[in-house]
Amino acid sequence: MQLQQLRYFVAVAETGHFTRAAERMLVAQPSLSQQIRSLERELGAELVHRSRGASTLTDAGQALLPLARRILADTESARRAVQEVVRLRRGRVRLGATPSLCVSLVPDVLRAYRSRHPGVELQVREGGSRDLVALLAQGALDLALIIPPPAGQGPPLTVTELLHEDLVLVAAPGLPGMPGPGRAARIEDLRGRPLVMFREGYDLRETTVSACRAAGFEPEFAVEGGEMDAVLGFVAAGLGPAVLPGMVAARSGLAVTPFAGPGPGRTIAVAHGAELPLTHAAAALRETVLRHLADADRAGALPPGTRLAAP
Repeated sequence: MQLQQLRYFVAVAETGHFTRAAERMLVAQPSLSQQIRSLERELGAELVHRSRGASTLTDAGQALLPLARRILADTESARRAVQEVVRLRRGRVRLGATPSLCVSLVPDVLRAYRSRHPGVELQVREGGSRDLVALLAQGALDLALIIPPPAGQGPPLTVTELLHEDLVLVAAPGLPGMPGPGRAARIEDLRGRPLVMFREGYDLRETTVSACRAAGFEPEFAVEGGEMDAVLGFVAAGLGPAVLPGMVAARSGLAVTPFAGPGPGRTIAVAHGAELPLTHAAAALRETVLRHLADADRAGALPPGTRLAAP
């Protein structure tokens, strides 16, 4: 049983005439008649009483008519639902992002995306880059903003580098012992200076500890184990300085001191599973990220020390 056969059958039922049904369906009358006969053979019953003046439905045709209409209506509903997803009137995107990006880049990107595609459901998963990479590989996320793993490590991903971001030193305004206005900090300045430090597994923790060790000392911690919001709160309370991404520091209200170059930094990328094609909604979100950063760069609105990755 084919959908076109049902459409022809309903047209005959509604017009009461094979010729008028053929005109409605924009098909030759013999072709329409042939399709109706094929449907009758498949169902094993005559559906239409044929006469020169008019055509009426048999009992079998009367039984089929409401079912045919329902099938055609459901088919149209399915077609519209798919088209709404394709045209981004509906759909879902599961986005992963590191905590630092959730409080800096992600809100602006999601606002821009939501304004263009208000019918798409947005789900955000916050976590460390390693956790997000694993979720991408499992298909539990469509897209993620991460600090990419070294080449050759981790599951296969399609990774596009977005930004190179300098890390900066932040402290509560007026905290004693911090570099004065206009001065750059050095990693060596952190020697013997207890820091507010992220929990284990944070890329920022590993980057800071590695930079200190490369400078010949082991960092000390005033307090450790916090997530991003907690670290910002501890720094604001004067417990000690912390090393943060420039985009987060620019929004923090804390005293910000850049490191003398070349200082510590990180690369931010957008990634998805290499073996999982992006949905239309996820592809549109990826494009929104790229467009947002390009527009900010042209407007000179990227935070100091943040620059687009080379194409």
